[in-house]
Amino acid sequence: MSLPVTAVLAADTLLGEGVLWDAERAIVWFVDIKRKRLWHLDPATGSNGFTEAPEQIGWAIPAEGGGLLCGLKDGLYLFAPESQAFTKLCVVPGEPATNRLNDACTDPWGRVWFGSMDDAEGAASGRFYVFDRGEIRPAGPSGIAITNGPAVNAQGDRIYFTDTIAQKIMVADLSSAGVGEARLFADTAAHFPTAYPDGPVVDAEDHVWTGLYLGGCVARFAPDGKLVATVPMPARDITKMAFGGTDCKTGFVTSATKNMSQQDMAERPLAGSLFAFAAPVAGFAQTRARLG
Repeated sequence: MSLPVTAVLAADTLLGEGVLWDAERAIVWFVDIKRKRLWHLDPATGSNGFTEAPEQIGWAIPAEGGGLLCGLKDGLYLFAPESQAFTKLCVVPGEPATNRLNDACTDPWGRVWFGSMDDAEGAASGRFYVFDRGEIRPAGPSGIAITNGPAVNAQGDRIYFTDTIAQKIMVADLSSAGVGEARLFADTAAHFPTAYPDGPVVDAEDHVWTGLYLGGCVARFAPDGKLVATVPMPARDITKMAFGGTDCKTGFVTSATKNMSQQDMAERPLAGSLFAFAAPVAGFAQTRARLG
């Protein structure tokens, strides 16, 4: 699928991730994990900037009360946009000091689903959790070196978990009562043998989009796991996509440069930018995180 893609912010990210549309503020949030930066962009005006986080920051999700719930290396924090202050809420029980938090989403009930991973990207020490009204519980697959997602569909009856190194996206049934056993949704190696599935998101038609690290594109999978489209990007290491804009039909995409050589950068000078394109289908509004 050939669609015009624009670099809307030259953020020069080492590891851009966690992109998300804040409908109330009409801005995009995303992070640069390795530079410990929480970025924002107002697409209407171009106004942008970043705040330094106290630790590596994997994600930031609008929460009840107007703040952002954030996943940092050493636990969950609340960020106040007005004061630019991070306040630590809690640690994740049992997490090794060598792990960090990586990616997250909310479900229709305001629960926050997130993953941990080995900061060195080698040991299979990562797993998935849910933050539910102030309590953190293990939820979903474990024994993963690099977790990505989760992503929940609009109906709230499916949740997707990504095992990046294994090149697999898993799916499980979801309800207000909890999550079921994860099963294979898509083996992305069948289509992208040298690329790795990164951050996923679900659109309004129940299709799953994922960034492809080392793949130079985002890919769209049908509800049955079949690959139906790809959108090439002006960068090699594509990490995460989100739907945003007033009609929720703009795809915002983060990228990374931390594994690129000088020659790689010369060939792809826009790498590390935040990209945008007019999506052929809409996404849906994300529920704010419930804090208690």
